[in-house]
Amino acid sequence: MSVATIIHNGKIATNGVPAFVEGIAITDGKISAIGTDEEIMRKRGPETLVIDAQRRTVIPGLNDSHMHPIRGGLNYNMELRWDGVPSLADALTMLKRQAARTPAPQWVRVVGGWTEFQFAERRMPTLDEINAAAPDTPVFVLHLYDRALLNRAALRAVGYTKDTPPPLPAKFNSTGTAIRPDC
Repeated sequence: MSVATIIHNGKIATNGVPAFVEGIAITDGKISAIGTDEEIMRKRGPETLVIDAQRRTVIPGLNDSHMHPIRGGLNYNMELRWDGVPSLADALTMLKRQAARTPAPQWVRVVGGWTEFQFAERRMPTLDEINAAAPDTPVFVLHLYDRALLNRAALRAVGYTKDTPPPLPAKFNSTGTAIRPDC
């Protein structure tokens, strides 16, 4: 069996002793050997892909385990993502199209890791722009998972008016657990 890939000249993390090695061999998608560059390079075959790690740290098997498979499965076609969209004008056009094809009473949800700095305009959308793009469909625009914008239709859908009192600030006990404000 030939080695498919060799990564060498690195600081490659292991789950054992030694904690770091110089080289690693991968066969059939699995780690088949670890060791010094000299030991690993002996396993090289004519078809082996050789990658020079240039003394960088390599952490095999590091996975981002933060996933939302249920949300993705239930809502994938109902969410709009602006990740990588080059301009705010393009993003607002996408919003307008999504609002046009979203049946009532569904909301358009803009989610993901987009940022205003990816846009050529270098700014967030205004509420007026969101309202113009989707005047009748409720829109929830989540910005970097730290704040959200709701258009007029969304405010109507939740019953929020100019007379609605602001929400009470969150309170926390000495251990950092959120408590109800009326407790």
